[in-house]
Amino acid sequence: MAELCAVAKVIVVEVNQNLPYCLGAGHNGIHISKVDMIVEGSNPPVPQLPAGAPTEVDQQVARLVLEEIPDGACIQLGIGGMPNAVGALIAQSDLKDLGVHTEMLVDSFVDMAAAGKLTGERKRLDRGRHVYTFGAGTQKLYDFLHNNPFAYNAPVNYVNDVRVIAQLDDFMSINNCINVDLFGQVSSETSGLKHISGAGGQQDFLLGAYLSNGGKSFICCSSTAQEKGGASVSRILPTLPEGSVVTATRTNIQYLVTEYGKVNLKGKSTWQRAEAIISVAHPDHREELIAAAERMGIWRGSNRK
Repeated sequence: MAELCAVAKVIVVEVNQNLPYCLGAGHNGIHISKVDMIVEGSNPPVPQLPAGAPTEVDQQVARLVLEEIPDGACIQLGIGGMPNAVGALIAQSDLKDLGVHTEMLVDSFVDMAAAGKLTGERKRLDRGRHVYTFGAGTQKLYDFLHNNPFAYNAPVNYVNDVRVIAQLDDFMSINNCINVDLFGQVSSETSGLKHISGAGGQQDFLLGAYLSNGGKSFICCSSTAQEKGGASVSRILPTLPEGSVVTATRTNIQYLVTEYGKVNLKGKSTWQRAEAIISVAHPDHREELIAAAERMGIWRGSNRK
């Protein structure tokens, strides 16, 4: 809040008793002398954004990601069902002493905390604190945030700073995507010219995890999507559709995870990437992807099993 107000021409604040009081290091308040207008009145309940029930595919992907998370890791979850499914599995796992450093705090972090998984004791920065920029979930999350001395609300220019993230050992960045092409380019915002979501901090956390000692980043997606007519289409494509926004570049991607497996693309050549990416595509689409890769000159005969 303080950062926003510092660049505002006019400051209007609204009193809302329904919002949680989120603690931070002086970032969440300003002196009353800086305020131009105060609005008071009745307020509706805070909108709730419950996570949908995870699908079987979500759970399969989450289990593959969970295998890579060590004790003491620092967790970032992106938006969507799959990251939430990972959080739910962490809450049920044997992992311990996990930390939190995430742009968005969601309900599954509350489940992890209730299960005793989150201590933050191994974090090099903000030890013992669950660092986040904003919360989006149900009343359970808002109650968790209210006056919680361990939930540390910090501005986005700190939380998403790659240089900060890189200082956190074993940083685990877990995010969704819409499409991936055979070069490893990721679109998490659009499908062609159709805009679906924003970039958020995905690229920041991918880079931070890449530079973190022991860090890993995971781009997760189901292998297929359903068109309006019911046809199954591959989320893994030869190239991204015309007009697609590239959210994450191919050189920054580490793990790609679908329900058919996970592959580490870090340091791979173009040919190795194509082979690895196709290996986690839906089996019904692999041959057409191989044929496309051959036409594109990024498939070698020795790749074929």
